Amino acid sequence: IAGEAGGITQHIGAYSVELEDGRKITFLDTPGHEAFTAMRARGAKLTDVAIIVVAADDAVMPQTVEAINHASAAGVPIVFAINKIDKPTADPERIKGELANMNYLVEDWGGKYQCQEISAKQGLNVDKLLEKVLLEAELKDLKANPNRRASGTVIESALDKGRGYVATVLVQNGTLHQGDIMLAGIYYGHVKAMFNERGQRIQEAGPATPVQVIGLNGAPQAGDYFNILDSDREAREIANKREQLVRMQSMKTKKHITLDEIGRRIAIGNFRELNLVVKGDVDGSIEALSDSLIKLSTEQVQVNVIHKAVGQISESDILLAAASNAIVIGFQVRPSAGARKLAEKEEIDIRLYSIIYDAINEIKDAIEGMLAPEIKEEITGSAEVLETFKITKVGTVAGCIVREGKISRSNKVRLIRDGIVIYTGELESLKRFKDDVREVSSGFECGLNIKNFNDIKVGDIVEGFQEVEVKRKL
Repeated sequence: IAGEAGGITQHIGAYSVELEDGRKITFLDTPGHEAFTAMRARGAKLTDVAIIVVAADDAVMPQTVEAINHASAAGVPIVFAINKIDKPTADPERIKGELANMNYLVEDWGGKYQCQEISAKQGLNVDKLLEKVLLEAELKDLKANPNRRASGTVIESALDKGRGYVATVLVQNGTLHQGDIMLAGIYYGHVKAMFNERGQRIQEAGPATPVQVIGLNGAPQAGDYFNILDSDREAREIANKREQLVRMQSMKTKKHITLDEIGRRIAIGNFRELNLVVKGDVDGSIEALSDSLIKLSTEQVQVNVIHKAVGQISESDILLAAASNAIVIGFQVRPSAGARKLAEKEEIDIRLYSIIYDAINEIKDAIEGMLAPEIKEEITGSAEVLETFKITKVGTVAGCIVREGKISRSNKVRLIRDGIVIYTGELESLKRFKDDVREVSSGFECGLNIKNFNDIKVGDIVEGFQEVEVKRKL
């Protein structure tokens, strides 16, 4: 957690642990924030056993429910770990009850799901949890053949300043060797070097081993499958073919504006667009952030992510933003010196974030600012007509008493007769005795006449109101 901004997991990570008896377990750590749904779904597909961590001093959160559903949908056995039992407010039994309400009965309660109370901070019972995980693995009889070409899944990819594109992959079958020709998504290359999660160099990686691979010609998407091929030519051909398909897909899904869409925007009146260029340190986080930002779109404001990629903010990103009036968002990355200068010159707004909540909340505030404010009416006062006078060249003047609030000269007014609004307009004049006044308070008498309206009768109510602009919320 120490390496994560804000102390919350925002990246998917993979680690391998060796137990005292020589057995190994590989852990895939997925973030719990609601924005990372795709990462959790991906994690559930890759794993053999899912450990669902629930805090003992808290409730089962919506994201936890979602993670349980992902694991169930992928048909993965579940082990529950109830964490933070060292806290004085911890109540593990309540958590077990909540799980039982969701039809997940733990073994202590006579169900089939294994459950272990742990304290991650103190390392309490973690060994027991691992034993339970291995028991599930034995029951499933999990095996893979190391004597074949490697295949597996890309967990994450990033652009490293000194090393180029680094892909974290999980070998699911076979053994990956240095020098193999790897094809992952639309990218390919020789495996120049492999590192384990602690940054130590390794020559080969067997099944269920997470490794960082250097040598691909781009950053593959998290969730892409990788395969090992015989020759460079074969890898290049398949990669090029896939790239063409991806390009065709993106062309088809690009929404050019249609007449219907123009009609819809005109009907709404004040349609706005917020274009974003998203750059981040790793592919999975960019995907999660982009999806969350697009979901903020409303009827009046459309959020478009026009470009998203791994790596620092470059000059080409700024030029793209300048051409499409976009805002550049950097998630855990910084702009290059050239890009910063260009952004100042082109007056492009670069927003840098290291915590996903902040990015989402700030964009949300920006969208709220783009929404046209709502006009609300506030009634300021009402007066009753006691007498009417017809005066030549002026029209009908009403002698009134203010019953509640106050009537101001600047207010708009409504004339109400027997509870029905007869006329809405403005005041021509407001007097007390012979003097023009700005406002008359409750309990005082006044004379008023309404612009372009003379049909005032005794007993009518004159209601004063003002229109206030209210900022709209999403």
